[in-house]
Amino acid sequence: MPFRLVRYLSIIRYMKFLSGIAAIFITSFSFGQTAPRQNMDTAIKKSTDTTGVIVHKDKRIDLLVKKQIAINDVTSRDSRRTDKGFRLMIISTNNRDEAIAAKTKVYTHFPDLKVYLWYQSPYFRVKAGNFKDRKDAEAYQKRMNAYFAKGVFIMKDVIEVKPAKNNDN
Repeated sequence: MPFRLVRYLSIIRYMKFLSGIAAIFITSFSFGQTAPRQNMDTAIKKSTDTTGVIVHKDKRIDLLVKKQIAINDVTSRDSRRTDKGFRLMIISTNNRDEAIAAKTKVYTHFPDLKVYLWYQSPYFRVKAGNFKDRKDAEAYQKRMNAYFAKGVFIMKDVIEVKPAKNNDN
């Protein structure tokens, strides 16, 4: 019986040795990313210059981009300009329906004024007009006080200014 046990242990030891050799053999050939030995110099040269990207494009694309930038500059500049000025504060309330009613009343009685409804939590604020001079705002304030019992106040604000029309065309 001890002879069989010794023989069995020696077989297990031999199998471990063979499996270790097989593992080393398999892992040495599992690196498929390496270049063959004769092309090693060219592989090293190619691998050192991989930091950039080469883009091949038509030169007319740059011209189109510059043209679009110029168009965007002109249209955004001409469409809306802002400046310091005055607006009339019609109402500041936390009731949305009350703010919408005040906005509607301004549209009804003063259709020439632009009305702004802003929500700054928790208040709805209705402002009207784009006045460059305080005297113009005061004239509208006197007229609006008849429609709004709580009063209309003049506020300094950033206003929208209509661009001057150029007749160069």
